[in-house]
Amino acid sequence: MTSILFVCLGNICRSPMAEGALRQAAAQRGIDLTIDSAGTGGWHVGDPPDPRAIATARAHGVDLSGLRGRVVRAEDFHRFDLIVALDRSNLRDLREIVPDDTTARLSLLLDHVRGREGQSVADPYTGDLEDFAITWAEVRAGAEGLLDWIEAT
Repeated sequence: MTSILFVCLGNICRSPMAEGALRQAAAQRGIDLTIDSAGTGGWHVGDPPDPRAIATARAHGVDLSGLRGRVVRAEDFHRFDLIVALDRSNLRDLREIVPDDTTARLSLLLDHVRGREGQSVADPYTGDLEDFAITWAEVRAGAEGLLDWIEAT
């Protein structure tokens, strides 16, 4: 089994959307994964995802309403095989707190999408539903790329 943690800033938009997209894509392919999401900041601990994230995911058959925001913890670097940042800033923050004895591999989500390596997933927080739709498309493409990588390794 592979375990994956998605990380964005507040854990209410991009990382829960990525979690939902990967859950859906993995179920469609019959791949058993442990999937979670977290933030590098603690502003939204215990909060559900942004209503626009919930609505966007729901439009694609994914229910995010039961998710709650949390912060990345030291034990996550040992609990998860792969910790996937949604943007370069969060990847940099993760690299600053990663313990020396980590067992997790770090990457950007779009590193798993051919031609998008090194790019950040669009942050829809200050936008509208159209921005959330763009983010959904990016996290769904990232989910498919992650699954391709998992199946190939």
